[in-house]
Amino acid sequence: MKNLLTVKAGCQVHKNKYMSELPLYYQIIIWAIPVLFAVTLHEVGHGWAAKQLGDPTAENMGRLSLNPLKHIDPMGTIAIPLATFFLSGFIFGWAKPVPVNWNQLRNTKRDIALVALAGPAANLIMIIFWLMVMKLIIVLADQSNVVANIMLFMASAGIAINSLLMILNLFPLPPLDGSRVVFSLLPTQLAYRYSKIEPYGMIILVILLASGILFKILGPILNGFQNFAYSLVM
Repeated sequence: MKNLLTVKAGCQVHKNKYMSELPLYYQIIIWAIPVLFAVTLHEVGHGWAAKQLGDPTAENMGRLSLNPLKHIDPMGTIAIPLATFFLSGFIFGWAKPVPVNWNQLRNTKRDIALVALAGPAANLIMIIFWLMVMKLIIVLADQSNVVANIMLFMASAGIAINSLLMILNLFPLPPLDGSRVVFSLLPTQLAYRYSKIEPYGMIILVILLASGILFKILGPILNGFQNFAYSLVM
């Protein structure tokens, strides 16, 4: 592996059929805010964990910030998500990867897994946050209140986006986070052979996404997780 590696976050979410009946500018706002914070906190999670484990690279580069502007990739966070949203009804994108220098981690092989898991863990925290927002709206808000309904749609989008971002990134395909965990668990020689898939990983990922194969694999897991999450607030 190179001395300086990065972790990339990706997500793909289908538009809610009722949400699609709203004016376009409402739809953009409803999706844009959860998407920006989902990818931002995912990356900050990686950087924060790396700092705790001995690598201050992300902090030194000003990337441990909740300001989405610090993490926006012009293509991956703006152009591609907008294009896929309008062309296909799906959102696909990523944030600017947080730099992690694995050589500065105190226990390299173990800590690679911990840094990788910190991204999905941040998404899990956001899922809990959006579930709390949804519960408060259901309990306290007037169902005819337009703002309340928009916030309810936004909470639903936040749950969907973060669920998919969390589960997709745990898939064991380099450079997704799940592959870092597998790398840490494998014997050293086998781990480095496994890491050689990484240069081709994004191409493989795009093929799996475009063909629908990946969502046939992850779909039941995602649906089961989201059904469980919604059961906590309904």
